[in-house]
Amino acid sequence: MRYAAGIEYDGSAFKGWQFLGEGGPSVQAALEQALSSVADVPVSVMCAGRTDAGVHGQCQVVHFDTEAVRDPRAWTLGTTTRLPPEVAVRWCQPVSADFHARFSARARRYRYRILNRAVRPALGRQLLSWERRPLDAQAMHEAAQALLGENDFSAFRSAECQATHARRNLQAISVHRDGEVVELQVQANAFLHHMVRNLVGSLCLVGSGERPREWMAELLAGRDRNKAGPTAPSAGLVFVGPLYPALWQLPDEVTDPALQP
Repeated sequence: MRYAAGIEYDGSAFKGWQFLGEGGPSVQAALEQALSSVADVPVSVMCAGRTDAGVHGQCQVVHFDTEAVRDPRAWTLGTTTRLPPEVAVRWCQPVSADFHARFSARARRYRYRILNRAVRPALGRQLLSWERRPLDAQAMHEAAQALLGENDFSAFRSAECQATHARRNLQAISVHRDGEVVELQVQANAFLHHMVRNLVGSLCLVGSGERPREWMAELLAGRDRNKAGPTAPSAGLVFVGPLYPALWQLPDEVTDPALQP
């Protein structure tokens, strides 16, 4: 039987999603250990998109296969009780054998929040980046629109990125201010390693007035990572979750009926 599950986690305590052996704690390892305890046999998971050290997950989607017979409530609550406090299973349900958490997803969404004030955060600091210089969120938003569509995002990929190519379809991106917090929301078919954090690092230079709004388009066309801004801290980044077509009958938070199978 194949199951899909939605996972929420605070990435602060982990070296990232992926199991790293002796490289440090990972969300994947914690989840697999908990699921295996519920199933009484080893269970491995496949996720929709790996996240880096310090990056959080609002609704990461995984799938796993097991012959163990448990109802969705047992998978959800039983697994969560065996997880560290930084990780929880939000939901779990059976799916057809051809569902794949990664390959069935048609989009992925991230959110990045920056506390924009003179004093660093104390409350909620694991969910916020910090920038003391005043940021013009409207300028950042307008500059970001040049990135929409299918493009080569080499200027915003890390040197360690293992993707075979840098072309991605950026479907939506917005920047807005809510009081002292500047928030970026972005959706694409997939993302390169550090892509969102590199986009934020460059957009902050636009927001501070250090670079003009046209600079983002120039970076995109130039495809040179060395000319772009710095990589923004991981703390402000949340993987909101993937999106799937309606045919998989997953919860609304990860389903977009407009998407094609």
